[in-house]
Amino acid sequence: MITTLKFLFMRNIFLGACLVLAQWVTGQKIILHCGRLIDAKSGLVLKEMSVLVEGNKIIGLQKGYLPGNGTDRIVDLKNKTVMPGLIDCHVHLEDEISSKDFEKQFKLNPADYAYLSIGYAEKTLMAGFTTVRDVGGNGVNISLRNAINKGLVKGPRIYTAGKIIGTTGGHADPTNGLRFDLMGDPRAVDGVVNGADECRKAVRQRYKEGSDLIKITASGGVLSLEKDGSGAQFTEEEIRVIVETAKDYGMKVAAHAHGAEGIKRAIRAGVSSIEHGTYMDDEAIELFKKYGTWYVPTIIAGKSVADSAKNPGFFPDIIAAKAVAVGPLIQATFGRAYKAGVKIAFGTDAGVYAHGKNWMEFIYMTEAGMPPLEAIRSATIHAAELIGIADKTGSIETGKFADIVAVDGDPLTNIQTMGSMKFVMKAGVIYKNE
Repeated sequence: MITTLKFLFMRNIFLGACLVLAQWVTGQKIILHCGRLIDAKSGLVLKEMSVLVEGNKIIGLQKGYLPGNGTDRIVDLKNKTVMPGLIDCHVHLEDEISSKDFEKQFKLNPADYAYLSIGYAEKTLMAGFTTVRDVGGNGVNISLRNAINKGLVKGPRIYTAGKIIGTTGGHADPTNGLRFDLMGDPRAVDGVVNGADECRKAVRQRYKEGSDLIKITASGGVLSLEKDGSGAQFTEEEIRVIVETAKDYGMKVAAHAHGAEGIKRAIRAGVSSIEHGTYMDDEAIELFKKYGTWYVPTIIAGKSVADSAKNPGFFPDIIAAKAVAVGPLIQATFGRAYKAGVKIAFGTDAGVYAHGKNWMEFIYMTEAGMPPLEAIRSATIHAAELIGIADKTGSIETGKFADIVAVDGDPLTNIQTMGSMKFVMKAGVIYKNE
C-alpha cells in the first residue's frame, strides 16, 4: 500500500512537471533577459538571468538567456539593472502642492480632483512605482483605485485609506482656518472624531466607502492651519479602539505622527506604521523595536516643504513656520532610526512635492547612512510586508505578480540611476521600454 501511494505521489509530481514544461514550450510568454537582477528577498544581485512572464504572473526564473520558442516576446534588458516594481507606502494621488492650496477647497469639485489624479497616477507608474499606499484624500482615491483596477486609466496598484481620520481641530479637520460660521461641526463621516464611539463609527464608515486601510493623525501636522505641528491629538484609548475596530474589518492602521508623545501612544495602541516620525526620541525608538512597528520616513516631503516655505507667500505664515521647523529634521531622524534597527518601509508623501520624483527619497536615505541595496529593499520586499502583500509582489519570484522595473547603470554604486527608469512592467503589461 505504501509503495503504491509513493508511486502515485511520484507520478503526480512527474506529470505536474511535464505540464509546466509543456506550458513553457507551447504557451506565449514574455521573456526578460536581465543583465543584473536584484533579488530583494535575499539581498543578492544575480547576473545573466531570464524571467518568464505569462499573463500577469511570473512563471519562472532561470540562469542564462533563454531563447524562447519562436512565439515568445523577448525583451533585452542585458545592459540594465532589473528589480521588483517599486512600492511607495505614503502618497496622495489626488492633488499636488501649490501656493493655491487653501483656495482649492472652495474652487475644485471632486470631479476636478479626479481628472488631476489621472495624470499623477500615470507619472507615478512611469517612475517605476507599480504599487502605492494612498494615505488620505477626499475619497477620489477610492474611485481612482477602482478605475486603475478596471484598466480605464494607467497607474500603480493602489491601496487606499480614503479619508483620513483626525480629531476636532486636529491635522485632519477640514474646517481648520475657516470663518466661525463656516467651520460647522464635522463628524465621523467627515473623518473627524472625539471619543471611542465616534472612532468606531469612522472606521466602519471608511470600510463602507471601500478603504483598504485606516489613516489617523496621531499628532499635529505641517500643512494644516493649526498652530501646533507636533502635539498629540488622540488619546491612547481612542487609537486602541480604532486599531481594534480596523482589525475586525481586516484593515491595518497608519498613523501620521511628528511629535514623540503621539508616536508613543500610537505604537502602544497597536498601529502598523508611523508616518514621518520627526521628533521620535530614544524611548520611541525602543517602542518601535518592541512592538515591531514600521517607520515610513518621507524625507523628501520634509525637504520640499522647507524649501517651499522660503518663497514668500507660498504658504500662510502659520504653515511656513512649521515647515521651516519640522522639514529639515526628518532626514536626521531617519538616520538615527535606521542605525538603531527600526523596521523601515519606503514612503515619500508624494503630492507634498511633485509627483513622479518619488525616487529622490533613495538619495536622501543613502545620504543618511542606509546602503543603496537596503534602500531598494525598503521599497520592495519590506514595503510589501508592511502593506500585507508580500505573497503577491515585492520580489521577483514564481507565482507573484509580474511587477518588474529596470534602470540604466548600477544603482548600488550610483543611486542617482533610480531616476532613470527605462522599463516598467505591472502585472505583466509593459508600460515603458526605452
